[in-house]
Amino acid sequence: MTREETVLNYLRGHQIPFQCYHHPEGKTIEEAKRWWHDDGSVHCKNLFFRNHKGNKHYLVCFHCDHDLDIHDLEHRLKQSLVAQGLPSCGKLSFASPERMQRYLGLEPGSVSPFGLINDTDNHVHLFLDSHLQQASSLSFHPNDCRGTVVISRPDFQRYLECVGNTYEYISLY
Repeated sequence: MTREETVLNYLRGHQIPFQCYHHPEGKTIEEAKRWWHDDGSVHCKNLFFRNHKGNKHYLVCFHCDHDLDIHDLEHRLKQSLVAQGLPSCGKLSFASPERMQRYLGLEPGSVSPFGLINDTDNHVHLFLDSHLQQASSLSFHPNDCRGTVVISRPDFQRYLECVGNTYEYISLY
C-alpha cells in the first residue's frame, strides 16, 4: 500500500470526509503552488524538528505563505511547553531524513500531519499555528508530494483526536 493509500484509507476508515487531487511532484511550497487548486483551503507548510538531545520531536504546521525564524520558533515553543509544565524543547534543529522516516514514515518533501498515522507510539508533538483555527478548510500532502488532501478544519480536528498524538495551537507569527 502506498503512503497516500494509507492516509486515504485511514480517513475513510474513521469516516472523516476529505477531497484529494493529484498533480506533478511538488517537494517545496514554491513547486507545489503551481499545482494547487484554488479551492479556498489554507495550504500548510510542515516542518519536522528535533530537540538538542534528540529525544523529542515536533511537527510544526502553519500557513504556507509565512516563514518562521527558528530562534523565534524555539522561544515560542519553549514558552508553550513550560507553561504546561512540560520540559522545554531547548535548541531546535531540523530532524534528519532518518528520524523523519523512523517517526513519521516519511521522506523530505512529503511531510504532513498525516504522517502521525505512522507514529503509533504518539512520540511526535504537533504545533499548529493558531491562525489555522480560523480556516474553513486546510490542505496537506497525503504523505506524498504528488497529491493534495483538502479537509475541513472540523474534520481535521476529528483526525487529530483519532490519531492520538499530543497537539496544540499556538501563535507562531
